[in-house]
Amino acid sequence: MSTAEATGAPRRVVLTGCGALSSVGVGVAEFTSALRAGRVGTGDITAFDTTGFPSRRGHQVHGFDAAARLHRVRPELTGRATQFAAAAARMALDDAGLDEDWLRERRGTVVVGTTDGEVGELDLLTESALAIGLGAFTGTSLGRTATGSLALGVVRELALSDVESSTIATACAAGNYAIGAGFDAVRGGRAEWALVGGADALNRKTFAGFTRLGLIAPDECRPFDADRVGLLTGEGAGLLLLETEESALARGAHIYAEVLGYGLNCDAAHPTAPEEDSVARCIRLALENASVKPEEVDVICAHGTGTPTNDTTEVAAIRQVYGDKAPRTVGIKAMIGHTMGAASALGAIASALAIRHGFVPPTANHRSTDPDCAVDVVPNASVSADVRIVQNNGLAFGGNNAVVLLGRHEGTGREDPRTESPRGEYVR
Repeated sequence: MSTAEATGAPRRVVLTGCGALSSVGVGVAEFTSALRAGRVGTGDITAFDTTGFPSRRGHQVHGFDAAARLHRVRPELTGRATQFAAAAARMALDDAGLDEDWLRERRGTVVVGTTDGEVGELDLLTESALAIGLGAFTGTSLGRTATGSLALGVVRELALSDVESSTIATACAAGNYAIGAGFDAVRGGRAEWALVGGADALNRKTFAGFTRLGLIAPDECRPFDADRVGLLTGEGAGLLLLETEESALARGAHIYAEVLGYGLNCDAAHPTAPEEDSVARCIRLALENASVKPEEVDVICAHGTGTPTNDTTEVAAIRQVYGDKAPRTVGIKAMIGHTMGAASALGAIASALAIRHGFVPPTANHRSTDPDCAVDVVPNASVSADVRIVQNNGLAFGGNNAVVLLGRHEGTGREDPRTESPRGEYVR
């Protein structure tokens, strides 16, 4: 029995493994390097035919070899988003210095958030059906379209059993929803570990939807910029391995950050537009749940889509809570695009890396800050900083809001951000 279980106190939850797939890199080392450099992953979309669209720009994952990354999930039977989720989970497990047996010997939970699930596979199936008819609908082709396969793909890839698993489809805040679910499970003693995060793949349906709404930028995503006109759709995955502090310390694990708490709400005020007061309430809920005072927050990893309405509303909500002394507020979607259900999960990983390695990622592609977004957006170049607490925002269509607070784990100290191994990975 653990100390927390013996005393009945909630257990502290720490992040010990990260798996990241994005347009700027595959793996936590590449992702860290890209964030530091302010690297932008924009390019022409090749995942589907963009003929007829006014723009073909987006953020696609390149260099991902599913067959090489996956041990049990068969790519030919599995959709791209599920491949991303399973691969990122394995990366997180490896990064945490754990093996599958360690997971199997303990109670655990797998929660994966998504916006589209396997809609990209459904797009391809529809296209095939239009060409060859009903013969396109085979067991294999239909099996690739199941949304629930994201969490199941993780379970299958790691050969887990007797584990809770769920796929959460709360759109662009789903990654934070998943983190909150895993945090509760570990903190409350229902699980010893949690693999949580989000995944999505580029698809024609979502690209067409945002195009029809007039929200696709013609060149680059520019969060909080006076000249911003929209977002760029992206793809990827972020999976985080959470465990109890007691477990992590006992095995000498490296700890990226502690999960301090989170807040959720849903205002259902508008199908697409965020609601200022509701976002502010969600931030306050997260601060209260984490027992964090506003003045203790060093950085906000914003939802920051680069659309006129979102950015202005989000900053207004932040200023409701923080007043004129808002923390540095950055939009990493300028670098990695809007990865939908993976967005806040990758944001959480970026937040943890900022804490662990002592830097603030930049808001790339920046020209001049919109006066209605009057915060320090850390334009274009990362800065070294003593980062202790980061707020990670996830705001979704339908008013689904989720905010997660991550903090430096007491007693671990911060590594020298300049110290790297010969492989380019940060020394633990």
